[in-house]
Amino acid sequence: MFRVLVVQALTGLVTAFACGVFWGLVAGYSALLGGLIAWLANLYFAHKAFRYFGARSAKAVVQSLWSGEMGKLILTAALFALVFVGVQPLEPLALFGGYLLVLGVGASALLLMRNKPKH
Repeated sequence: MFRVLVVQALTGLVTAFACGVFWGLVAGYSALLGGLIAWLANLYFAHKAFRYFGARSAKAVVQSLWSGEMGKLILTAALFALVFVGVQPLEPLALFGGYLLVLGVGASALLLMRNKPKH
């Protein structure tokens, strides 16, 4: 999971830089904020979901996954609300683009790592 978070962070930074270069400073920091929202929510989920390791307590593992996902959704909504209320000017397309890219890279990285044999 640590590698996925690192790839997501790098994706957010590269996206923000590219948006800043091609569409200006507002688009750059908007994309950075979108990527940061996705990354922080995934960081929270990873912390909550992987607290319990192994099969010692299946109930605790399920509860941890559920609370991690619910917390992730609430945190995502709260961070978007804070950004929309507190950051002006803002480029919504860049914000959502940064968010979706970081989210998509995380999902595809998990799929790629799942299919990659361990050495």
